[in-house]
Amino acid sequence: MFHQDLYYEDQGSGPVLLFLHGWGTSSRVWNAQLPEFVRDHRVLTVDWRGCGRSGHPAGGNDTATVVADTLGLLDALEIGQAVLIGSSIGATFATELALDHPDRVTRVVAVDGPSYWPSTGMPLEKLASGLRDDRAATLDGWVPNWYAPGTSPALIDWTVRQILDAGPYIDAHILEAGTYDPRPSLPSLKVPVSYVHGELDAEIPLEVPETCASLVPDATLTVVRGSGHMPQQERPAEFNAALRAVL
Repeated sequence: MFHQDLYYEDQGSGPVLLFLHGWGTSSRVWNAQLPEFVRDHRVLTVDWRGCGRSGHPAGGNDTATVVADTLGLLDALEIGQAVLIGSSIGATFATELALDHPDRVTRVVAVDGPSYWPSTGMPLEKLASGLRDDRAATLDGWVPNWYAPGTSPALIDWTVRQILDAGPYIDAHILEAGTYDPRPSLPSLKVPVSYVHGELDAEIPLEVPETCASLVPDATLTVVRGSGHMPQQERPAEFNAALRAVL
């Protein structure tokens, strides 16, 4: 355990990769990446506050605090620099950390994120209300949309279970997303960025990383064919190949 009861795992040796999961899930979403990359990297996975095996505090459920937690983890482990690989809102955390502390980040890999949801029509207030009133039913209706058609129901059910096990206070991230837009800051980003995005993502359409990549100097975009919002789980072999290529 770590500061603020953060659960993390630290395996392997070599250049450091720090994986950040998306809203409500846990570091287990990266299980298909660990055997591939621990062979030649030092791989850190963390359940950010409110999720997985970390503490579920009522406070600090915002981007700034999660970024501070992540930086604190790097400090505690005496890691000077790392590649940050973030999924969905995890890509937002990685991007914001790179903007604020470019000396600590060698590259950002944004997996199906970050987004500017109000501009893409996501009904965030309605979603937050549904989670408050009937969490299980809202997740049953929403989470299947994260995945491409034909995805195993077991994977969808497992994702829902992870979110149900997370603290309800993480819903504050959904409301905060209502004012988040990285586009004005991206041209000043001093860290290389690689966008890896599912072709069929219905949560964050492909136009989002295309726009973001156009704003960051020398950014790249790799599309994972046949995948929705979670390519690291839906198409792990293709995702791992894409990640290794950008590394």
